[in-house]
Amino acid sequence: MRGPQASDVLGRVTLVTGKEEFFNERTVAAVRTAVRAHDVEAELSETAAAELTLATLGELAAPSLFSSTRCVVVRAFEGFPDESVEGLLGYCEEPAEDVALVLVHGGGQKGSGTLAKLRKLATVTEVKSTELKASEFPRFVAQEVRAHGGSIEDEAAGFLVQAVGQDLRSLAAAAHQLSSDFRGEALTTDKIKRYFGGRAEAKSFAVADAAFFGRRAAALEELRWALDGGTAPVLVTSAFAGSARGVARYKAAPRGMKEYDLAREVGVPPWKLRTLRDQSRGWSDDAIADAVVAVAKADADIKGAASDASYTLERLVLTIAGLRDTR
Repeated sequence: MRGPQASDVLGRVTLVTGKEEFFNERTVAAVRTAVRAHDVEAELSETAAAELTLATLGELAAPSLFSSTRCVVVRAFEGFPDESVEGLLGYCEEPAEDVALVLVHGGGQKGSGTLAKLRKLATVTEVKSTELKASEFPRFVAQEVRAHGGSIEDEAAGFLVQAVGQDLRSLAAAAHQLSSDFRGEALTTDKIKRYFGGRAEAKSFAVADAAFFGRRAAALEELRWALDGGTAPVLVTSAFAGSARGVARYKAAPRGMKEYDLAREVGVPPWKLRTLRDQSRGWSDDAIADAVVAVAKADADIKGAASDASYTLERLVLTIAGLRDTR
């Protein structure tokens, strides 16, 4: 995707809104890159909105002895002082032609009145970021890989999400690294497994998957690898909770739906449906209800009520695997 050009940001205001910090930072970086591409000596500065007054904004936007081109980033715009709003709106109506002003609002209702006024101005361009749903992370991975000139199979994208987790920075870095190391080759699940050298299988999702399939020994082994590898116990209970929700939603979903629609209904990527379909065959509604209770108890224990997290998780593995075995 083409980034902004200097003409898109200089003499204008870029309003960055939304809770997804990773995407917000990409927008800020893209504006800075556009300004520097236009003027390599352009000055970059930033400030917190709570500290911004019309006077300080004037200082930030004023030409210096070294360069007339500037990029000014205002962070945490939700904290912008009410008494400075009128002055800011006046500036935004006629921004300095050699200044790119970026206002970053982290989401929420605070400052929404000012945002509404800014959105009405012809000189303001808003870039919104939204938090990804669980089913959207594999698509994000695929987009990142394509941006680096590579390609990745759907199942491999989902596997990478489970291996790395849902941290966008980590996923973007992994996609970049894999695309570089396997340049010109399609990324497959096997390639990703080899790349991570077994680390992926030791993650919390592998423990949960094995337990929900009723594979006690495999789940206990994966648990030991995960804990020895530094996986936080709370991530394991989170993975169990996700598996329980996935099976429950799959069983409750209307039959006869197309795969894509079913995946959206369940809240998982399409390739994950195969796992849920196989897992759900061994689970009754009562067993899933019992599993949800067991996971909630283990999570509460780990977060304060239990002194031995390893024992709590081992008991959870045995409980979940047992529930599936008896149904």
